[in-house]
Amino acid sequence: MESFSRRSFLQAVALLAAGSVVSLPANAFGLHRKLRVTLVGTGVRGISFWGRRLVEQYPDQLEFVGLSDVNPGRLQYAKEYMKVDCPTFVNFKEMLRTAKPDLVIVCTTDSSHHEQIIGGLAAGCDVLTEKPLTTDEIKAQAILDAERQYGKNLIVGFNYRWSPYMTKIKELLMNGEIGEITSVDFNWYLNTHHGASYFRRWHGLMNKGGSLWIHKATHHFDLLNWWLDSEPDEVFAYGALEHYGKNGPFRGTSCRSCSYKKECDYYWDITGDAHAMKLYVANEAHDGYIRDGCVYRKEIDIYDKMSAQIKYANGAIANYSLTTYSPFEGWRIAFNGQKGRVEAWLDIPWMKNDSVDQESLHAAEMQQAENVDVIHEPVVLYKNWKDYQIIQVASERAGHGGGDRRLHDKLFKQTEAPDPYGHSAGLRDGVMSILIGVAARHSIEQGSPIKIASLTDLKPQAKRT
Repeated sequence: MESFSRRSFLQAVALLAAGSVVSLPANAFGLHRKLRVTLVGTGVRGISFWGRRLVEQYPDQLEFVGLSDVNPGRLQYAKEYMKVDCPTFVNFKEMLRTAKPDLVIVCTTDSSHHEQIIGGLAAGCDVLTEKPLTTDEIKAQAILDAERQYGKNLIVGFNYRWSPYMTKIKELLMNGEIGEITSVDFNWYLNTHHGASYFRRWHGLMNKGGSLWIHKATHHFDLLNWWLDSEPDEVFAYGALEHYGKNGPFRGTSCRSCSYKKECDYYWDITGDAHAMKLYVANEAHDGYIRDGCVYRKEIDIYDKMSAQIKYANGAIANYSLTTYSPFEGWRIAFNGQKGRVEAWLDIPWMKNDSVDQESLHAAEMQQAENVDVIHEPVVLYKNWKDYQIIQVASERAGHGGGDRRLHDKLFKQTEAPDPYGHSAGLRDGVMSILIGVAARHSIEQGSPIKIASLTDLKPQAKRT
């Protein structure tokens, strides 16, 4: 139920932006007026990154003509927070009929993305969906089929590609600095603040988010596919739930109501977050969703440790791991090539002799400020039989390393700007990123490698087109 056709991919290539993927030609909608935009799913990501920021930064390019959510209380707060004066709808289909949007932005729970994506395409709208595209191969195929049938464009939100640091890595690899890439080691660490937050929310349930193989790692797999300029062919994986969920020493319903506040290292006081209180706690009665859920509640059924080996169609092999309860938040990657090696990392405390507050670190990354401090981060380039070279990359902390604003600018303002590194991506990229996670889940369940070609009608390409 999803993905992009080859023809549509070529048409949409300029439209889509990464990690969140996206780039849109000026005439992509055939319009000479403001873009009519609707948002479905008014959680924190929707009303901030795809909501208020667009309202504030692109008033001459777009206007919101409708907001939709199954929770009427959250919907009303979203309207106030985004500072828009548009109709609100509990019924998504009614919004499509009434608001007649050009673009539908989808920010609902991951497992329901396909419903709004297909509904938007069928209504004759282009659709932009927050990552991940969807949560399984059946829904992915349905989206693929719908995009082909209705001839509209689908945009997936891949923002990580657009950061200057990620771009420097792409530049080195693309320029052949280390020759043909043969293998990759990629390790991502979620800390006990950010990592734990997924287990407090609906993301801790397999039937809502498809596990962190999908919701979180889709970012990482998209980066791998983009960096390697190839598509995955086969995946073998391991995973288990050994820290959160039923493994906890005690449990409750929410942190607010828990009797173990003093004993639990994961206690989080949501009452100190006015925004979360107004958006979520004040509206629990409408749908029962608890934002500060217990990380040890028994219904949690996703993996909290994950490791996969990915074989690419061009012959490269990637070893990937995701940790969800690390003392620090960061990542490391190394590319091995026929002529050398590239190493890169961000936020590994001992590398800079830093002592960083982990909650503040994540808050800084999510910040959407326009005036940002420029920082410098190293990338190490090794060439066989030569001394290594440390390249200092001018980068940013806010907005996912500067990727957020670059993605938005490409979508709504700098639509004709050159894209030499292929930041813009199509539906095919969205599909290939989630299929690695889907294959990893199946591999764990079956104890065997999974061929990507067995999941949808897309056949992996040795070189991305």
